[in-house]
Amino acid sequence: MSVLGIGGLFFRANDPDGLSRWYREHLGIGAGCAADGAGPPEEWSWKTHGGPMVFAPFKADTDYFAADKAFMLNLRVSDLAGMLEKLRASGIAVETRDEWDSPETGHFARIHDPEGNAIELWEPPAAG
Repeated sequence: MSVLGIGGLFFRANDPDGLSRWYREHLGIGAGCAADGAGPPEEWSWKTHGGPMVFAPFKADTDYFAADKAFMLNLRVSDLAGMLEKLRASGIAVETRDEWDSPETGHFARIHDPEGNAIELWEPPAAG
């Protein structure tokens, strides 16, 4: 017996419908969405590409994301620069830090959804 992957991510929201719309509009994720080349969208699921996924509990006193939040979503992306340009054009604040990036791990940026949940955008290094 083995786990094959994550089958879903469920979290509480003050405005689930509004938050779902925000994720679909700005990040192209959620029910009825499909990543480029992942096939046609399906009503209840988000079709993604396989790849690395980090599953890591953090210490309760971490300062890597907000102390009043129990989780931070990390999304694997391609063309991080293009995505950040689009997000900024939509009025979404984007944070980047040189110390987050490295040739071994790739490039990172951070945004927050309308309910203050941190979203880390990760462009892994090019396969070499």
